[in-house]
Amino acid sequence: MANVVLEFKANAGDSEPQNRPVLILGQQSNLQLITWSQIKGKLEPVVTKEVWQAALSALNPNPTDSCPLYLNQAVVAALPSRVSRHNSPSSAHFVSRLVRSCLPGGNTRCIVMVCERPDVFASSCAIARAFPIFSRRSTSSRRAEKKHVSVEFLIVGQDKTPLDSAEVECLSHAADGVRLAARIVDTPCNEMNTDTFLDEVQAVGRDLGITPLIIRGEELKQKGFGGIYGVGKAAEHPPALAVLSHTPDGATQTIAWVGKGIVYDTGGLSIKGKTTMPGMKRDCGGAAAILGAFKATIKQGFKDNLHAVFCLAENSVGPIATRPDDIHTLYSGKTVEINNTDAEGRLVLADGVVYASKDLSADIILDMATLTGAQGISTGKYHAAVMTNNEVWEAACMRAGRSSGDLAHPLVYCPELHFSEFTSAMADMKNSVADRENAQSSCAGLFIGSHLGFDWPGVWVHVDIASPVHAGERATGFGVALLMALFGQASDDSMLNKVSPLGATNNTTEEQEERDCKRRRLV
Repeated sequence: MANVVLEFKANAGDSEPQNRPVLILGQQSNLQLITWSQIKGKLEPVVTKEVWQAALSALNPNPTDSCPLYLNQAVVAALPSRVSRHNSPSSAHFVSRLVRSCLPGGNTRCIVMVCERPDVFASSCAIARAFPIFSRRSTSSRRAEKKHVSVEFLIVGQDKTPLDSAEVECLSHAADGVRLAARIVDTPCNEMNTDTFLDEVQAVGRDLGITPLIIRGEELKQKGFGGIYGVGKAAEHPPALAVLSHTPDGATQTIAWVGKGIVYDTGGLSIKGKTTMPGMKRDCGGAAAILGAFKATIKQGFKDNLHAVFCLAENSVGPIATRPDDIHTLYSGKTVEINNTDAEGRLVLADGVVYASKDLSADIILDMATLTGAQGISTGKYHAAVMTNNEVWEAACMRAGRSSGDLAHPLVYCPELHFSEFTSAMADMKNSVADRENAQSSCAGLFIGSHLGFDWPGVWVHVDIASPVHAGERATGFGVALLMALFGQASDDSMLNKVSPLGATNNTTEEQEERDCKRRRLV
C-alpha cells in the first residue's frame, strides 16, 4: 500500500479485470440502483450481467459482505445497510476496511464507489486512509515501480450528476491531506523530529506560496512561551512554534487552528512504562492533521484569514528536563506548577491558543491534539472528543463528523465544577488533575481554555483525537476531513460548502437530522 499513487477521476475508463482488477463498493441498495450499462465496461467479458445480478442477490451484509465476481480480479462489496445516529451515513470506517481487505492485487487497479452525492467527500477520505505512504520495509525501498489505483464515483439517489473536474480536484487534495497527515504520524522520531516537522511545514508553505513564521529554541524562552520551551528544552532538537498564515483580501473573520506537535512523548521525568511508551511517535497527530487540512483547504480557496499554528516539541529526559514541582510561566502570563511532566500537551497548546488570540487576533480558535488516553474511554476509538464554549459549534462538530467520516462527540463543558481539579497552593494552577476519576478529558481541555479565559468572547473548540489518530499500528490521517468539512462554509469550493454544517445554504439542524436519519435507514 505504501507505493501507491491514488488518482480520483470523473471517469476511470473501461478495462477488463484481467488487465485492471476492480473493486465495486457501496451499500447493497445503492449497488442495485446502478444499471449494467454503467458498470459492464469494467467487468466484461469475464463477468456477465447474470453473474453480476447473482452476486448482488448473494450479498448479505452483517455488517459488511463481499463476493468475488471473477477469480481474485473482480470483487463487489457491500457496506452496512443501516447505521446509528452517531455514525456517518457514508459508513466511512467500513469503506476503509473493505478497501484494505477486498481490493484485488496488481500494479494498476480500480475502485468504483457507488454512493449518494452527500457521501462522496467522506468516502473519498476513507479510501485515502487505506493507502498509507510511510514504510521502511526493505522490499518496499527496492521497489521503484509505483502502483496506481484509480477511483471513480457512480452517484445514485436524488442528485445523480456526475462529478465535475473541480469536485474531483477537491477530492484529490483532501486525500493528499489525509495521506500527508498519516505519513507524518507514522514516521518515527529518529526521522520525524522537530526539525524535520519544520521541514514539512516549510514544504507546505512553499507549495502554497506562504513563508512560515518560526520561533524556536531559546527565542521561545525569551518571548515568554514557557509551556512549549519547558516541555521541549531537554531534547536534542529544540522546540518550536511555527505559523502558516493565509490572509486573503476581503476576509471577514480570522480563524486559527492550533496543533499539538509532540514528536515523541517519553512522559518526561514522569516517565511512561515499557508498554505505554511505544506508539508515542503519534503524539504529533493534531499538528499533522492541521498541516494536511491547511494545505488542502488553501488549495481549494479560502475566503477568510486562516492561521495554522504548530506547537512542536519532544518531551524528552535529560539534565535540564522539567521536574515535577517546577513552576513555569506560560505565554498567557499565568503560572503553572508541574505535578506531572506527562501532562505536557496542554502546556504547549495553552501557549498556542493564547498566541492565536493575542498575536493573530483570532475570532475562532480550534485546537486539535492527541491529548489524553482517557479520550478513548470517553468517546472511543472512532469518535474524537469535542469541547467548546459555544453550543452551536458543538452541534456543528458532530454534524461535520458525520458528513466527513471523522466522527466527533461532545465532552462535558463545565469549568465551574471541574477546573478546581487544578488548584495549586504555589501557582495559578497545576498542570494535572487531583482526581483522575473526574472527567479527565474534559479537565485537560479546560486547562487549555483557562489560558484564553473562560470569559473569552470568541469561539474556542478543543478536539481530542488520541484514539482515532490510529487504527492498530497505522495512522489514519484523522482530523483532516473533519477540519475541511467544519470550516467548509468559508471555502471557494462548492463541495466543501455542501458538507459544511455552518454553510448559509444548508438546512436547519432539524432538517439535516431528518435527512441524515432517512439516509441511515433508521426510523
